[in-house]
Amino acid sequence: MRLAGHPLRWRLLAELACSDLRVRELVTLVGQPQNLVSYHLRLLRDGGLVTATRSSFDGRDSSYHLNLDRCAEALAGAGIALHPALRLRPAPPASHPVAPVAVLFVCTGNSVRSPMAEALLRRRTAGRVETISAGSRPKPRLHPHTARVLHDEYGIDISGQSPLHLNALTDRRLDYLITLCDKAREVSPELVDHARRVHWSIPDPAAAGDAGYPVFARTAADIDTRIRHLLPVLATGNRKEAQP
Repeated sequence: MRLAGHPLRWRLLAELACSDLRVRELVTLVGQPQNLVSYHLRLLRDGGLVTATRSSFDGRDSSYHLNLDRCAEALAGAGIALHPALRLRPAPPASHPVAPVAVLFVCTGNSVRSPMAEALLRRRTAGRVETISAGSRPKPRLHPHTARVLHDEYGIDISGQSPLHLNALTDRRLDYLITLCDKAREVSPELVDHARRVHWSIPDPAAAGDAGYPVFARTAADIDTRIRHLLPVLATGNRKEAQP
């Protein structure tokens, strides 16, 4: 509560609740000097509420990500510290979106991250959300560990799926475009309104040629956590809650 209670830090948390963002993007959004924004981001990182990932597009840059599970744990702990009666009850399972929603996941090769996201969102919504994935420079085929992880860890079979190029979707109706790759973020076409573009800065586990199954499993777990947090957004159609 001490960390989130500062007006600028609250604003930074609110912006990061929508999408992973770079420092210069946060500076523009909050209208504050870069050195001040960087200082408060460091405090949020030290408190475990925010993490940073080095950009795969520009190694000098980083994207910041809000750890929503850690925020929930910290909020619950603050309530208990004040009084035992303030123990927060577990949130009910996120409801499936009731309105028709179409979500596109994009990464460069469409061989690991975006097909994982497509399959995991379809699983969590029991097919009620129209979900598809594509790549800016698609690979000839899925990475073998992609299909294996989804099958072994989540019971999903995408062995017959092939990577798709973004150009095949230019005439398709979309509600959300979610990039999972820093490189794809820079080249993704404006297929949806800017307010419904989201970025998840997730390193490509295939980038290190010798990366094994556990790395791909951790990537899938990260994506599944983000999708769990995405469900309430899809259900309400709002990217951001009202700020206090």
